This record gives sequence, C-alpha cells and structure tokens, in this order.
Amino acid sequence: MSDASYRDAIFSTPLDRVARFSFDERVVACFPDMIRRSVPGYGQILGMLGLIAQRHLRHGARVYDLGSSLGAGGLALAGQLAPDAFRYTGVDLSPAMVSRARETLAAECPDHAMEVLEGDIRQLEYQPASMIVLNFTLQFLPPQDREAVVARLFAALEPGGVLVLSEKIRAEDEQENAWLVERYHDFKRANGYSDLEISQKRTALENVLVPDTLAGHHARLDQAGFSRTHTWFQLLNFASLIAFKHEASRGGATPTPDEV
Repeated sequence: MSDASYRDAIFSTPLDRVARFSFDERVVACFPDMIRRSVPGYGQILGMLGLIAQRHLRHGARVYDLGSSLGAGGLALAGQLAPDAFRYTGVDLSPAMVSRARETLAAECPDHAMEVLEGDIRQLEYQPASMIVLNFTLQFLPPQDREAVVARLFAALEPGGVLVLSEKIRAEDEQENAWLVERYHDFKRANGYSDLEISQKRTALENVLVPDTLAGHHARLDQAGFSRTHTWFQLLNFASLIAFKHEASRGGATPTPDEV
C-alpha cells in the first residue's frame, strides 16, 4: 500500500448520519496520520517519556501504557532505554489496536520485554508499577468513572512512582475556551483537514470525548493521594501532567527538589 492509503480521510465526504467515533479498523489504518494532524504536541509528549523514565523509573520496573493504541509510548521508551531498564505493559480496549501494536513492538523492539493486553483499564488487575502513562485515554471514559480509575492507578504505583496524564482540556473561562477551540481548528486546517472533516469529527466525538479542566485534573490527582502534580506541557487545549507518589507519607519530611 502507498503512504497515501494511510492518510486520514474518514470524515472527508458528507455523511447522512455521523456515527459515534470508535477505534475500529478504519481508524487503526490511518491512526498515525490522524493523531499527528489532530493532537498538538503529541510528538513532544512522546519524546519526553523516556527522559521522564530516566529520571523517575526504578530500573527494571514495570511501565503501564493505558490506552496504548499502536504502542507509540512503548516505542518511545524503547528508543531511549536499555532492554533491561523496564517491562512494558500496554493496555487497549480495541482488538484492532492491540493486534497491530503487538506486531509493531515485536518487530521494532525484539530485545525489550513488551506485552500488550486487550482489556478495560477500569477492570484491569494491576501489578505494581513504577510509571504509568495515560495518554489521551481518561477523556474517553465516562466522567463518573474517572475518579475510581485514578485512585486505582495511585494504588498500583510503587512509592516514588509517577503518573503521566495527557488530555484534551477545556478552559474554565468560556471566552478563553472558545478561543482555544478556534485556534485548535486553525491547527487542523493548517494540517490539511477541511471544515467538513472538522465538523463531522466533532459531531462523532460529541459525548464520546468529554474533556475536563486542568483544575479538575489536579483536584482528582490530589484526592487520589498524589503528593505533588505539575502541568509540564500545554499547547492550545492539549496538556500533559505528571503526578508523584512520594516515598514519604503526607505527614513526613518535605520532598527535596531532586525528588520532585
């Protein structure tokens, strides 16, 4: 197949009825192009995963990549870390994503310990982990389920572990939010999407992708027990946070700068 076959054109023709967005075979076939042209800063976020792991991951520990799609997070980590530095477990609900990710990781990272599970991150039996990556996944869960998921991830993290949470966000101020959405649509137009594609995809994602505010994310992480959180990246209405589970208890010693 030519490279053009992988270009995202799912919403390029008028549809009588726009179906709810799902990660099916059509999306899998064009997903790298879709996410590159649709998520500002995606490449930068992936590129930082290895650097964050080098700083905070216990050598040889498990890394969970939840909503792992085609395994881009695993590829990013394997590109910067030695095979014995970590054990990667990707988890995705889409059978098509899981199948393709397994093939890709086996071909690209044969010396690394990489597995991809098909499953619902709300029901997964988590093993102890030193790092958990949640890239643009929580936003697809019903809002009422998110608090419990984050609490379970906190429990799964080892003391000293970190959670990287990347999400599409909404601003609390309506005028600011409208400006961010407008500029995001400009970003998509600059990447070759038509107004028809932008409109139809927005309809398909309505009530499927429900964004939170940054304040809401930080409050949820704090409530789960994380001792400190940072918004380390934001471009338009897309952001990435890091949350720390310190070895000291909340009533213990104040973390040093190196620990945070």
